Amino acid sequence: MNNLEKICVFCGSSEGNDLAITDAAIKLGEIFAERNITLVYGAAKIGVMGIIAKSVLDNNGKVIGIIPNFLKKKEVVHLGLTELITTENMHERKMKMQEESDSFIALPGGMGTLEELFEIMTWLQLGLHQKPIGLLNINGFYNDLIKMLETMVRKGFLSMDNYSLLLVDSNPNQLLKKMEEFKRPEVPKWLNSDRT
Repeated sequence: MNNLEKICVFCGSSEGNDLAITDAAIKLGEIFAERNITLVYGAAKIGVMGIIAKSVLDNNGKVIGIIPNFLKKKEVVHLGLTELITTENMHERKMKMQEESDSFIALPGGMGTLEELFEIMTWLQLGLHQKPIGLLNINGFYNDLIKMLETMVRKGFLSMDNYSLLLVDSNPNQLLKKMEEFKRPEVPKWLNSDRT
């Protein structure tokens, strides 16, 4: 069983237009606080990011925000967090998020959310970490993305083993259960290969 103590959540800096998504962010925040799971996220006070942080804090939970200097200066930073970490740039921010967390969940978001999700998935695929990664598929938001991943498998660009590394559920408690039960993969054989 994986011990989920600090979960990094990737999600939108906009709220979107589906109330099911914002409601799910509030619910996930409540679950984090109830289970004493620290939220690690991008430190913004806006969008789905701000909603989940507020939910955790409103329920006496802990929140660590990580933000690069240039965004901090744009006054989007949440000033009421348990801990605020400032980085020099976006790359350092993502590295710090990975270091501070023992697992990851992607909620709905835009390009930034997808970029963070796929980078952390790639790091897992390459054996750079062995932490569970969950996709909270609220109201079918990620259905088309899942179909695209299935196309990658079918066309030979993504192995079924690597496809299976992404844990998907529409229920937050079920997703956390899958993450707890996640079996850490071995370092990919081809990285240990003598082939050139």
